[in-house]
Amino acid sequence: MKRPLTCLTSSPLRGTRRGLLTLGALLLSTAPLAASAQDTDDALTLIVPPWPGVSVKSEIVAQILAPMGYDVERQEVSSTVGYNTLTTGDSDAFLAGWLPAQKDSYDAAMAAGAITDLGNNVTGARMGFAVPGYVYDAGIHSAADLAAHADEFDETIYSIESGSTISDMLNGAIDDDVYGLGDWDAMESSTPGMLSEVRAAEREQRWIAFYGWTPHWMVPEFDTHILEDPESVFGPDNGASDVKTVVRTAYAEANPNLTRFLDQLVFSSDEQSAFILDYSLNERDLDEVAHDWLVAHPERLAEFLAGVTTRDGEDAVAAVSASLQD
Repeated sequence: MKRPLTCLTSSPLRGTRRGLLTLGALLLSTAPLAASAQDTDDALTLIVPPWPGVSVKSEIVAQILAPMGYDVERQEVSSTVGYNTLTTGDSDAFLAGWLPAQKDSYDAAMAAGAITDLGNNVTGARMGFAVPGYVYDAGIHSAADLAAHADEFDETIYSIESGSTISDMLNGAIDDDVYGLGDWDAMESSTPGMLSEVRAAEREQRWIAFYGWTPHWMVPEFDTHILEDPESVFGPDNGASDVKTVVRTAYAEANPNLTRFLDQLVFSSDEQSAFILDYSLNERDLDEVAHDWLVAHPERLAEFLAGVTTRDGEDAVAAVSASLQD
């Protein structure tokens, strides 16, 4: 299998480019040839925090762009640092702009005119109180159902790291006795620690409530169900989240072909959960997971590349499809 041409870097130095342009002007024309104007850049620097979903998505992007004539460099930093590098011009795009969780960093970059929001690249993302499938099937469909079954749940909700935004949301709900949870405990741990508790409970078919989110491998692995959250403990619309593609505005202006591709790069939550499981839980090599996903989904590749060309104006779908057979 031919691997993509990628360059790993922790601090790429890239000069700022031309002024600002709105997304409407960037994508004004939708005809297939409209995106074929040659891009200024032949490289894309992605912000890639150590999260399995964004790691796989970034590798998929790299394997698509390499045969199209673009190199992909990866800046392995946190999301907070990533927004700063977008603002300073040291990175180009981020495929994991989670909102509302990253609202402060996102809003600051938007206010500075530094980023262009291309919209969600994951549909169906959510977070909130969660239970395994066998608990859901027993009738626990809402966070409002938890307190009536306090004994079954041992008055405990398992969650991720103390001090995280999620921890603050959960503890705030307990302090305020939302859903009658005032006497419950938040058992905070690392994500692997929390999920090891879920696995042990599932093995014994014990009831367990925990913090869950999708996309993640917990969804297919435990038949995880995120509960209705009418009091919006984890945000409005039952914890619905945006997972945005954000691009440095000057980069988007200079590279309409690449920007069109990034705008059309969209996965369902179930798709991303499946390849997160393949990479993170099953521990398959990153390049193999991305390669196999692309080979198995030619129709999705065609959607990503509709109206997009290689950097020199040739058929992008043909170039990428040929590279996947090598």
